[in-house]
Amino acid sequence: MDSLLFVSGLITAISGIFFLFLPVAGYQGGRNPLYGVTIFFERHAWSDIHIWASVAIMAFAALHIPLHWKWIMNMTKSGVKTVFGKSKLNKYSQFNLGINIMIGLSGLICGFSGLYFLLVPGAFHNSIIPDPMWLFTSLTWDLIHTWSGVIAIAASTLHFYIHWKWFYKVFRKYGQAFGKNLKGNQANQPVSAQQV
Repeated sequence: MDSLLFVSGLITAISGIFFLFLPVAGYQGGRNPLYGVTIFFERHAWSDIHIWASVAIMAFAALHIPLHWKWIMNMTKSGVKTVFGKSKLNKYSQFNLGINIMIGLSGLICGFSGLYFLLVPGAFHNSIIPDPMWLFTSLTWDLIHTWSGVIAIAASTLHFYIHWKWFYKVFRKYGQAFGKNLKGNQANQPVSAQQV
């Protein structure tokens, strides 16, 4: 589950960074110096990648959260105790808890604002339907989505940096198990006449 979250989050982050640095499409009467710039894919392909990787990360998070609900509740209690000065966590653990809270809240805000663009008719950019302005204008929703995404990416990068040894150990373990499984399957293959 963690691997699926990581991969979908990485794809979402990379495609989101593309839109952060190339936010405007179209020729705009020659005022857009980045018109026609292609980085690996066309702009519409980046949009599709971003949308579907985001849907995947939300689905994986919806499965991931119940699996770790007890831990989330324990950390929430620790966080409340920290706010009131009654925490037994050391400074490193408090910092890590803060990073986890930042990832959770910014990811939730980014996901909610992304769902707004995905599901509300007229909210998506360049829609022929007028902006429905639910709570905010589409521009405000876009700014909320963009900057909550930037915070989520920054906090996730810091989280990865803090726990890189754990990530390395887990991916190495799974990689070795996959390699052993692959070698075992190859050993069980029947030998053909051409191989002899």
